[in-house]
Amino acid sequence: MELLESISSVIWSNVFVYLCLGAGLYFSLRSRFVQLRQVPEMVRLMLKGERSPSGVSSFQALSISLAGRVGTGNIAGVATAIAFGGPGALFWMWVMAFLGASTSFVECTLGQIYKVRDPLTGEYRGGPAYYLSRAYRHTRAAPALKVYGMVFAIVTVIAMGTLLPGVQSNSMAVAMNNAWQIPTWAVGAGLIIVLAFIIIGGVKRIANFASVVVPFMAVLYIIAALVAVFVNADAIPGVISTIISSAFGADAAFGAIIGSAVLWGVKRGIYSNESGQGSGPHAAAAAEVSHPAKQGLVQSFAVYIDTLFVCSATGFLILSTGAYRVFEGESADGAVMADPGVLDAGVEVGPTYSQAAFDTVFTGAGASFIAISLLFFCLTTLIAYYYMAETNLRYVLGTAAKKAVAGTTLGGIATRVLQAAALAAAFIGCVSTAQEAWLAGDIGVGLMAWLNIVGILLLQGPAFKALRDYERQKKQGLDPLFDPVAVRIVGADLWETRDPDTGMERVSGAAAPK
Repeated sequence: MELLESISSVIWSNVFVYLCLGAGLYFSLRSRFVQLRQVPEMVRLMLKGERSPSGVSSFQALSISLAGRVGTGNIAGVATAIAFGGPGALFWMWVMAFLGASTSFVECTLGQIYKVRDPLTGEYRGGPAYYLSRAYRHTRAAPALKVYGMVFAIVTVIAMGTLLPGVQSNSMAVAMNNAWQIPTWAVGAGLIIVLAFIIIGGVKRIANFASVVVPFMAVLYIIAALVAVFVNADAIPGVISTIISSAFGADAAFGAIIGSAVLWGVKRGIYSNESGQGSGPHAAAAAEVSHPAKQGLVQSFAVYIDTLFVCSATGFLILSTGAYRVFEGESADGAVMADPGVLDAGVEVGPTYSQAAFDTVFTGAGASFIAISLLFFCLTTLIAYYYMAETNLRYVLGTAAKKAVAGTTLGGIATRVLQAAALAAAFIGCVSTAQEAWLAGDIGVGLMAWLNIVGILLLQGPAFKALRDYERQKKQGLDPLFDPVAVRIVGADLWETRDPDTGMERVSGAAAPK
């Protein structure tokens, strides 16, 4: 445990916090705040239905992305941010979401530009490992970037396949045990059965499942939280005042932990909305669109959905009902700095805060509602994690994935091993302590984000070329089509084979159907 804590503290240093905020601010300025200017376009594109035999629709890709974003971070993550960073941590989550939306645009547009076709399934694959190795392969930096991409891919397979699943399954198991007294091992057993059925079906089954479950549960959760907040409407002005004042150390009770507010706001902000982590580009690359910037804009809006809507609903719910405690020293072992008195003694930091908050309004139903919400949120997140781990496994194997071994392909064997590891990690998370699960998850998120943010700062150029090209064509009244040669982007091989009239992939000599 001490080793994990030491590793996590090194990764999540102040330098990393400033890197995340600084990168988001830089991308916002360079894009002329694309996350504000293009909100109407984001919404329009989100509902557009281009798809092909190789790629899912923008909405399905958004759903895969949201499946990874909307999870325990929106419920248990907000609770831990408030517990260890004070109410001001919610403000810094908002800041991270606003700035991170521009970071998400850059990384997800790059993911679309440099996507490839899976040699085993024919489906689109992409992500940081792919754009790191392809964007500047015509330069002297190519060998170093290829190694960098391989490092990211290996880290992501480990993080998404073994480190991060435990956070989701642990919160789900704790919530279900608290609500219905189901043993955590039983939750784990049931989880791996359902999870195995879905992930073995491939990206199309994952997309179909996520596109139905994620929007429904997110809307239902937000509505229920808003109802609870409305019942406590008289407390909202005070909640907003506390959030703002404690975010800048002006609140007498929380002034001493302003550094913790920033740290936990950024940490849980990235964990929740995943901007800069490098996970969003994997889902973005799976989409069938006529221009990479389209999916970049859609994925930017996903950050808003996650943090400004779902996380804010949780934050206001917890704070307006008083179902929280704030601890000194960023640990539940520290002295209690604030306790409105709603929580029972000994309540563990995490989903139980939200369960107690709902119970103040929906007496007796709060624990069950959060347990059901986490069941679906965490399940979809685990599915998205597996998809990203598998995508990077494909990258690591490369063309060797087709190599025959013992009557099957190397890629097939490796995929089965990864599936087994992901299922085992999900089960272990159910029976682990929350502290162990979150420490492992923070290490996985931090390593991926470090590598990806540095990477996109180096490779940002093609994303902004794509944005300028997209906005130029829109001004001309066109439905933008992407031609990488025309905008001098090298390495986007898949796009160079597209139908020039539709921007869609060719199938048997014709453009793919919409």
